[in-house]
Amino acid sequence: MITAADKRISLSEAASLVQSGQTLALGGNMLYRRPVAFVYELLRRPQPPTDLTLLCFTAGYESDLLVGAGCVSRTRTCYFGLEAFGLAPMFTAAVSAGTVQVVEETEASIAFGLRARLAGVGFMPSTAWLGTDLLSLRPDVKTITDPYSGEILVAFPALRCDVAVIHALVADRRGNARLNKNLGVDPELSGVADTVIVTAEQIVERLSGDVDLPGTLVTAVAHAPHGAWPTSAYPLYPVAGGELLRYVEACAEGNFAAYLSDVLQRRPSPA
Repeated sequence: MITAADKRISLSEAASLVQSGQTLALGGNMLYRRPVAFVYELLRRPQPPTDLTLLCFTAGYESDLLVGAGCVSRTRTCYFGLEAFGLAPMFTAAVSAGTVQVVEETEASIAFGLRARLAGVGFMPSTAWLGTDLLSLRPDVKTITDPYSGEILVAFPALRCDVAVIHALVADRRGNARLNKNLGVDPELSGVADTVIVTAEQIVERLSGDVDLPGTLVTAVAHAPHGAWPTSAYPLYPVAGGELLRYVEACAEGNFAAYLSDVLQRRPSPA
């Protein structure tokens, strides 16, 4: 039972909070501090969720697994790939086949969309995207006239999500979490989500300082040691390049399902 004083639940209980058709936000940035163990647990469910809208500042390995497993119908991110390890193979194949819709986003559209939601308004104005073709790709993004200067501005619609999952280096039982220096947009995602799940390398009784995410925003905390692997949780462990190369090779050979089955067996659910 989740209480204000103790928000700890198991990783499988946390994964059960995601339902089909929802918008799921995954924290971290590029190949750093991604909630991989949570995604593994989501894919262990007898019936993983489908028709998800995936919201990430940047999307990587963990997001590609969800696409390959058929969980994602739409993506909202300004980057989807594996950095030096190449393209995200299942995302690339799904978009080429037309089975996943890409909602065009940039750093600016995501940032202003999150700001609008945090401010409790329907949109946030900006000069971003003016003079580009992006507005033709996003008919839902409108332009407005500044009532004070008469200047034309872009009105970025508010972004919300049903569930946000953030991986932390350490958290306490009340949900306070330490994320280290590269925060990405994790604090903002936690502020706009209806349900916020923190997975943590370590759970302690109480964090006394250096808190990046306050427990008041967090719904539940799950213990997930080595939970970002094969992405990095610096300074605890680096990117597992060999595993990412194994993944890319398996996908190139048409063996995504075999890879997923193998990695879920080799990476057991935390007790």
